[in-house]
Amino acid sequence: MSRRPLGLAALTVLDCDPIEHITHAEDHGFDTMGLRLLPATPGSTAYPLQESPQSLAEFQRRLADSPVEVLDVEILRLTPEFQVRDALPILETADALGARAVLVAGNDADPGRMADNYARLAAACARHGLVAALEPMPWTQVRTVREAREVGQHADGDAAHGRSILLDAFHVFRSDSTLDEVRAIPAEWVHYAQLCDGPVPGPVTEQELIRQAREERWAPGSSEMDLRSFIGALPEDTPISLEIPNEPQRQALGTGPWLEGLVRATRELLG
Repeated sequence: MSRRPLGLAALTVLDCDPIEHITHAEDHGFDTMGLRLLPATPGSTAYPLQESPQSLAEFQRRLADSPVEVLDVEILRLTPEFQVRDALPILETADALGARAVLVAGNDADPGRMADNYARLAAACARHGLVAALEPMPWTQVRTVREAREVGQHADGDAAHGRSILLDAFHVFRSDSTLDEVRAIPAEWVHYAQLCDGPVPGPVTEQELIRQAREERWAPGSSEMDLRSFIGALPEDTPISLEIPNEPQRQALGTGPWLEGLVRATRELLG
């Protein structure tokens, strides 16, 4: 079977604090993990280590004793009000944790301003040894792989070293994106991908699309997405992060057996 690096994304066990999260990753064969340092929506769960030197130091000590590495931190949004200086505490914390990427969403209806802000963020990420992983999501202003590539093209010069597109199977198959567009992304722009499964086609309403993305994803190979073709479209050995929130399944099976099942299904698919 493949030993492609496998990560436990923040959203998969979002109710677990960072220490518990790293323990789950260790216990179930994950190589990396993700951390949500900023809430995805106002009032939602996050673990702002950047605001607590004590909590950050405690997590760093735990991380130093673990084979698990931090892959990415979440989530920066390119809104009309975005300023790179406001993102610096996140970048500094990610750097201190040895993370490789900061997950970014596009939420600005002005494409020129958003592209300029992305380029500034990518340059700042590069200075911290990170990439700005722009994730196309069909309910944002960066809906498709094609639109993400258009934004990324503005990040040249020093910013090119921080340029990245995050490919999430859930969003690729539920947007106006194609696997040919995935294949066309320069390999140096792809630093990891997110994997899950689900019915195709997806729901017709944006509200239900968002709900399923945040609450109801399925183990790889258990539904209708052509994940083998998706994986085949990625650059070789692209690290995989499992972003599979599904609390009913998790509660029914228990966190341990549920995570074991996700890893087993993913390894079988990759193999």
